[in-house]
Amino acid sequence: MGTPSISHRLAEAAVALFDENGYDETTVDDIAARAGVSRSTFFRYYRSKEDAIFPDHDTLLAQVDARLRASTSDTGIVAVTDAVRIVLAHYVEDAEVSLRRYSLVRRVPALRDREIASVARYQRLFREFIGKWLVGTPDADLRAELMAASVVAAHNQVLRGWLRTGGTYDPSPLLDHAMGYVVAIFRHWEQPGKSGDDEVVVATFSRSASPQAVMEAIQAHLQPRSPKTGEEH
Repeated sequence: MGTPSISHRLAEAAVALFDENGYDETTVDDIAARAGVSRSTFFRYYRSKEDAIFPDHDTLLAQVDARLRASTSDTGIVAVTDAVRIVLAHYVEDAEVSLRRYSLVRRVPALRDREIASVARYQRLFREFIGKWLVGTPDADLRAELMAASVVAAHNQVLRGWLRTGGTYDPSPLLDHAMGYVVAIFRHWEQPGKSGDDEVVVATFSRSASPQAVMEAIQAHLQPRSPKTGEEH
């Protein structure tokens, strides 16, 4: 295993010190000293001590963006699924830091706010990609937002379940299972309005209508009609 990068050392130091001494009591100088670097070096990598808890989000976002951009409309679903796997794998590969960070985020409001902001960046990235995929279709913006939210929710549900159990299992199969539900929604919405055979019929009848009358009325409505004359076949 190679020597950890300076950014990784700073992140590990921040997590350890926040855990040992408390978030408010830990300073940037403390983090830099624990990592064996200067204060100025710390600020070359992070803008604040909160940022050190989420060290690789920019790099991870770039990886997700690259995977999405490498796809076409025909491979969009595969790209979204692959991108979500990239994010989960990042947490699993550095399980110790991920678990300690999860514990800290639950206790420190400032870190919860930072995490929420990070999640919003992922959701925006997915929304923009899906929006381009759906451009020109009905309610494209709305559906892109709903799809992006479902992708992020599926990932977060699996990740938090893994974190709550102390990272004792491989969460990848559960992510694939969760994404199966999301993909089902995607498939349903890929080309909206194309399945005219699935028209929904809503009918109202008075309480005094007999079952026979109801059935005859429904049957008459559902009879195939000539596209030119509207006459029943």
